[in-house]
This record gives sequence, C-alpha cells and structure tokens, in this order.
Amino acid sequence: MKIKFTILLCIFTYILQAQTYLHCGNLIDGKTDKVKKEMTVVVKDNKITDVKRGYVAPRESGAKVIDLKNRTVMPGWMDMHVHIEGEYGKNSYINRFTLNDADRAFDAVGNAKITLMAGFTTIRELGGSGVNVALRKAITAGDLSGPRVYTVAKSIAITGGHADPTNGYRKDLLDYPPGPGDGVADGVDECRKAVRQQVKNGADLIKITATGGVLSLARDGHRPQFTEEEIKAIVSTAADFGIKVAAHAHGDEGMQRAVRGGVASIEHGTMMSEETMELMKQYGTYYVPTITAGKAVADSAKVEGFYPEMVVPKALEIGPKIQNTFAKAYKKGVKIAFGTDAGVFPHGKNALEFIYMTEVGMSPMEAIQSATMGAADLLGVTDILGSIETGKLADIVAVEDNPLDNIETVLDVKFVMKDGIVYKNNK
Repeated sequence: MKIKFTILLCIFTYILQAQTYLHCGNLIDGKTDKVKKEMTVVVKDNKITDVKRGYVAPRESGAKVIDLKNRTVMPGWMDMHVHIEGEYGKNSYINRFTLNDADRAFDAVGNAKITLMAGFTTIRELGGSGVNVALRKAITAGDLSGPRVYTVAKSIAITGGHADPTNGYRKDLLDYPPGPGDGVADGVDECRKAVRQQVKNGADLIKITATGGVLSLARDGHRPQFTEEEIKAIVSTAADFGIKVAAHAHGDEGMQRAVRGGVASIEHGTMMSEETMELMKQYGTYYVPTITAGKAVADSAKVEGFYPEMVVPKALEIGPKIQNTFAKAYKKGVKIAFGTDAGVFPHGKNALEFIYMTEVGMSPMEAIQSATMGAADLLGVTDILGSIETGKLADIVAVEDNPLDNIETVLDVKFVMKDGIVYKNNK
C-alpha cells in the first residue's frame, strides 16, 4: 500500500511539474504596442516561465502543446467594476426582501463562471452583500471556477446615500438605523470605523459612493454625498491597511472632492468637467468608465416596469452621457482602466466595453491595455498580472481574429487559461 501511494505521489508531482507550450499565431503581450507573430508561451504550474519567438517544440518529456496558431493570444482581461452577486431585472428591488444570502451565493457562482468563460480572469467586485468575500475564498481555494476576485465587500455610503441598503424600506422593517457596520457612515469618526469594519469583513479595497447614483431608491443621481474631510479620513484609514479606495461618482463636485481626498479611481464619472479631468491627471487618479452600464440602464428605463418610477428619469438622464464623457477624458489624457458595471447588465457581456471604447476614438490596442496592464496598475498587481512575461501568473486568453483589425472578435473568446489551468479551448 505504501509503495502504491509513493508511485501515485510521483505521478502527481510529475504532472504538476509538466510544462505547457502555447503556440500563438498572434501575441499581444499587454505592454508593447506591437502584435508579435508566431510566438511560444511556456507555462509551468501557474506561471509563465518563458516567451520565445517561433513555434518552439518542447524538449522535456510529458510537456503539452496547445495549438493557438490561428488565434490572437493576450493576457487575461481584468474588469475593474463588477457586481457578481446578481443582475438587475424587474424583480431586483423586491428581491432585496425575498432573497437570502444562500440564494445570492448560488447566483454568484454561476455569474463567476460566465465571467471567466468570457475571458475575464480577474475582477474588482465593487459592492454586494458580503457573499462576494465567500466567493473569493472559494475561487482562491479552487473549489469553484471563476475569475480572481478583489472585493470591497460592502460599499460605504452616507445615510440615505446611494449605497445605503435601507433606502426604500418601510420604517417598521428597520430594527435600528444603519451605521458603520452596515456600510453607512456620517462624520469622520464613523467613516474611519466603516473602513475598519469592511476590512474586518474581508475587503481587499474600499468603495465609497461619493455622489448619488442611478439605480438606488434615492431621488438624487449626481450631487455630492461625502465631505472632503470624510473622504480623506476614509482614504487615510484604508492606507493604514495598505489598500486603495474607489469612488462611485456621477456629479462633478463629488468627483473633485474624491480626487482631492486621494481616491485611486473614479467610477462612471458621467458629468466630469475638463477641470476635473485636469485634477485627475494631477493626482494620477484612474477613470473607470462603465460605458456598457450607461447604455444598458438607458435602454432598460424605456421598458415599462423594469425600474421603479424614481429610477427611470435618472437612468434616462445619466446613462447616455457616459460614452461621451469617456471620449473627452481619453483625449485629455486621463488614465483609463477597463470597467463595465456588469450586473447592471448580463454577466458575460463585459467585452462590449472594448467596442464602445473604440467607437469614440480609443485604439483597440489601448482598449486592451486598459484591461491588462492599466487594470493591473490600478489594482497594484503589475508584478504578477497584466502582461504575458516570464514570472507572471499564467492568465491567458485567445480570440479568433486580430482585434486590432476586428474588435468584435473579443465577443467570442476561444481560449481561457487562469493560473495555468485551461478552462476553455474551443476549436
């Protein structure tokens, strides 16, 4: 019995150490602006060990060759704004009272797999019920298929703000007013406590709702919702834990407060002025546009009964503006990181963002880089993710055509590898 176990252990170790050779017809490495022809990427365990010119034949026995000669190969894409626990629909608002965390968990599992199969190997999960933390743990442990998750756990809002979870509740359903433990904070001290609570709950970063929003049951969609002092307290407390802050913001004044307060990124940025764009360049603040969500909410608002009456005018006003704002910010030189707000629209359609970005002036290569090295820089993980280089984690995707010639090819991902494991390889 002991001999059999030793043999099995040796076989397992041999398989684990076997290398995989990817023969790539086109290679976009995430860093350079050129498409490289006829390249070989060598993967061992979960890392890239070599990138070579030509179709290199393996010398070691047991190595595996994957033929991607008719594909364009890229680093795994990274979506910096996702809500993985569910999707908006006509029942979304009543679901707050009928779904348990277990229900949301089952939805999250399916959404995570769909997202990975669409080519997104890493996401920032920007606010849910806390199920997102458990999902991250399960994916990291290898128990579930899904993208690498960096989560905020629960967004932080002011009382009655965009992420106050009790907006629209009947008074008798509230046992107590929501506070920092629920992600609701007023004043500097509560803001610090709210950050500490989310870190305690397992957050990898912090998200604040710096202005009103579209889909919440609160009448305002764009006015500021934190003071600059409160934002600075949030950012400094997060920095004590070595983590960054993302700021949901539609209105310009709230954006300026957030940028001066030191946030790492502005999400949506709908009514961003040229003054704010210059301020973001000065502070090095990233812009995560979420054009796809803007188009989706505007379309859904035209469907009778899809949103509550309070939401409809906000969706019709704000949604259509994001793409134009993105075009201006891009031309101004604001740093862009790819993000979609998936969950506002169906998961798995994240790659539509590439198309919407290129429709208004961004080149396909720059759009891809925003979802690779740009996103990795925002996350602070350029040492392990964002490009196909020796020593990086083996997160790799492939599409049929060259996206520089046909950007719509990103909508049909043929190959997905994450952490050296192949999850999809369609012929």
